[in-house]
Amino acid sequence: MRAITSIVLIFLLSQASVAQHAIESQAERLHQYAGHWLSSLDADTDKVGTFPAIKMNNISVMDNQSMQVEVLQYENGEYKPLLTELIGYDANTDQIIALGQNREGVIFKGEGRFSSESTWTMKDVDMLGNFYMAVKFDFKSLTNILLEGFDESGKRLWQTRYIKSNPKDKHIGIQLVSVHQAMQKDPTGTLRELGRMGYSYVETFVYDDGTFYGMSPAEFRKTVESNGMKFLGSMTFHDLPAGDNWDSALQWWSKTIDDHVEAGVEYLTTSNNQLKSVKSRAELKRYSDYYNAIGKLCREKGIRFAFHNHADEFESIDGVRIYDYFLQNTNPDYVDFQADIYWMHVGGVKPADYFKKYPNRFLSWHIKDYKELGASGKIDWPALFDHPEFATPEYMVAEVEDYSYPPMYSVQLAWEYLYYEILN
Repeated sequence: MRAITSIVLIFLLSQASVAQHAIESQAERLHQYAGHWLSSLDADTDKVGTFPAIKMNNISVMDNQSMQVEVLQYENGEYKPLLTELIGYDANTDQIIALGQNREGVIFKGEGRFSSESTWTMKDVDMLGNFYMAVKFDFKSLTNILLEGFDESGKRLWQTRYIKSNPKDKHIGIQLVSVHQAMQKDPTGTLRELGRMGYSYVETFVYDDGTFYGMSPAEFRKTVESNGMKFLGSMTFHDLPAGDNWDSALQWWSKTIDDHVEAGVEYLTTSNNQLKSVKSRAELKRYSDYYNAIGKLCREKGIRFAFHNHADEFESIDGVRIYDYFLQNTNPDYVDFQADIYWMHVGGVKPADYFKKYPNRFLSWHIKDYKELGASGKIDWPALFDHPEFATPEYMVAEVEDYSYPPMYSVQLAWEYLYYEILN
């Protein structure tokens, strides 16, 4: 199983420096407050009722330097405005400044800052300079904030817990290798965070002998669904067997497919890290036949199978590009393709050319950039998503492998980029 070991090592090494990233600037820390939030049943729980007492919509503006805040309160069967604010980072004072108005018509000004990545305090005064309120924000996570209000003497007036509840109407998926270390440490908690961030479905990385992150197929599916998402896809790996006896490999795939059917997935994908050793079209044919056999098993059991590219597929052997050979020599009834846009870019090809030339062959695509999505400026994402000559693949899966921030912050940025910048 060298392929599994090699692929896992590649991803683990790529994440080896993750711990050094931090949310350092005041503006970046403030951005944690962006999103749609609901008040919990009470300050001591993260459970949210059917009609939360408070809804808060915080929309980032000015290149994430500030945000427009709208707070609504549930009264007599409807949500009514309670408070509106503009909160932003002021570069001159290195402070966070807020200007707000409540329903009584009182306008107030707030000033404060983060003392750490997770603790933010603000002091508000009215426009006459009178003390209005002090507020402390304690970010328990990127999706869980405890707010406390204090009078001038420091006496606590109220507590409210907000839970992020971003919309899922644009059906954005997440490849869990993006948060690999967090999934290894706390899969349930990590899935909870991703569901609150707005992700609609997950794609797993490395199925392991009948389990997903230590859970049975049924248990993992239940955990994903309990956090408002679906378990739709899984990346799986098994080397092409030597010789012509594929019985043991296909037995492995048969058991693997059964486990995935139990887990409720709609598709399996695999990739190939052995292509640098391939020297002939005959070897490429063996891989094509192997993928056809796996895809046939998947089709018979009611799920789909797709081949995932890296950059090696865009090298040529005997005058033919490897990726083109696979597209032309696998059975469309059995084998779909999952386009990794980042690796296509690294491989020097244009994804649009493949989407146009091979319509209906691409089941899904990995939306991955050189850093967080849209941050590098190297990939023209709007052109790919809104191209007049082809339809985009059915499933879009966000993925982050290189980080400017802690991974959970980076995957939140990925969702925001897709939801607000690309799919608006």
